[in-house]
Amino acid sequence: MTTILRKALFLILLLVIWETAYRTMQWGWRFPSALQTIQTFCDGIANGQLLQATLSSLRRIIIAFVLSCAIGITLGVLFARSRLLDETFGFAVVALQTVPSIAWLPFAIIWFGLNDFAVLFITTIGATWTMTIASRSGIKNIPPIYLKSAQMFGTGRGIRLFYQVMIPAAIPQLITGMRMAWAFAWRALVSGELIARGVGLGQMLEEGRSIGDTSLMLCIVLVIAILGTISDYFVFKRVEDRIWNQYGLNTAKT
Repeated sequence: MTTILRKALFLILLLVIWETAYRTMQWGWRFPSALQTIQTFCDGIANGQLLQATLSSLRRIIIAFVLSCAIGITLGVLFARSRLLDETFGFAVVALQTVPSIAWLPFAIIWFGLNDFAVLFITTIGATWTMTIASRSGIKNIPPIYLKSAQMFGTGRGIRLFYQVMIPAAIPQLITGMRMAWAFAWRALVSGELIARGVGLGQMLEEGRSIGDTSLMLCIVLVIAILGTISDYFVFKRVEDRIWNQYGLNTAKT
């Protein structure tokens, strides 16, 4: 309760400073006040537009995140187990990781048009390479003694070794990779939605820019930040903490 109270007091203080600065410095339309942003948020909830956009964006990011995890884990395992693939395709993935996902947007528009498929493509690309590198590191960092011990107990070198030993041993690294991939997916999603047609938080952000409604723009930014914080704290962080407890790695993490 002390932590929650401290965070609540900090947010209240931040709102007070924000509103005071707005009234003192006379920012005008260039940057909204706290009350204007809160009013815009309430109006968006009341007319259902903000809720609909949020649900549409969540649907897109969940689909893209699942795809990126499936593709990334598969590629990561292949790179970790095959030196040839790691030195060829793995090298290419590391290079692609440095390319911002928004750079693929022109290709997505040409291939798919201004629709959901383009946004899903951009979002999936934005998270896949991060998940691939995390999966590869997780598999490669498994102590060889684990694999040798498992083989002595009869798991062999095939699929049983993979799902009984390798995946469980790499889970801590995989969870961390998923946490990072989720953050990258959000960035890619908003970038794609700024251009594509349809309903979503990115489209609302672009709508606010086109009409000069800075309170709507800032409201969308804060909604994205809140959704990211909630998902990270209540989903990924809790799963990660549970995994670290289960594996007895709290001391190492600290």
